[in-house]
Amino acid sequence: MLPFLGMLQLTVRELRAKKVIWGLFLISSLVLLIVTFALNLDVVDGTLASARIFGAEATGGIDLENLVFAVQSIVAGAAYWLGILLALFASGPIFTTLLTKGHIDLLLSKPISRTRLLTGHVGGVWLTMLGLCVYLLGGIWLIMSLKAEVWNARFLLSIPIVLSMFGVMYGVIVAIGSFTRSTALSLIVTYGLIVASLGLAAVTQITEQLGFVSKAVFLTLYHTLPNFTEVTTIVSKLSQGEPVADWYPFLSSILFGAACYIIGGIKFYRRDF
Repeated sequence: MLPFLGMLQLTVRELRAKKVIWGLFLISSLVLLIVTFALNLDVVDGTLASARIFGAEATGGIDLENLVFAVQSIVAGAAYWLGILLALFASGPIFTTLLTKGHIDLLLSKPISRTRLLTGHVGGVWLTMLGLCVYLLGGIWLIMSLKAEVWNARFLLSIPIVLSMFGVMYGVIVAIGSFTRSTALSLIVTYGLIVASLGLAAVTQITEQLGFVSKAVFLTLYHTLPNFTEVTTIVSKLSQGEPVADWYPFLSSILFGAACYIIGGIKFYRRDF
């Protein structure tokens, strides 16, 4: 257990040393400041008298709860996309750095198995992103709750979804990096899958126009690759306190991520460094 915790701590320290944590922390703080100053609500006896959101002003006839839910949904969706894209870009090089000659040789000379070394590294990255995710989304929730006096606790459920999808896409970096040790290729493939998910999200409309073989190929891709775009809907519904009718995009993405970690872990374990 101690070697695992040591590797976890080492990864967090490396993320901090490379200014990854500070960069993402500053960006998150900037977002919180913008939300603080851009959202001005005049609430009188629990009723919304007027609102100004990012310069747009509205008065009277506005349901306070619906307004808060709508703004939180937009912010959560933006944090989901921009937050994960930035986090992957910032943390992606850490894994390939782990595999560089000299660095990996030093770690493997220590009394720690390759399995604990890899899981400690992944755990350190996940732990760091958890802290940043709680800081950003939790801060947004607290700011809006204090301003509007509407405490939408379901908004906080978006935190594990965002973290999980980051973990799924980081699994791609682990898999590709284990085979190639290339930061550029790892990020290209990861971002490529995210872009591809935009097309996969229109599976119903696209498959209606395809022939039997083409439809089978497209459905295979849909059920195999991560449905990053469709999970945005889940984040949005949770933020608005609405029930989620379809968890399949999220669950299938989790399975894809697990497969990536298994494949990457096997290659990492067998690789001759």
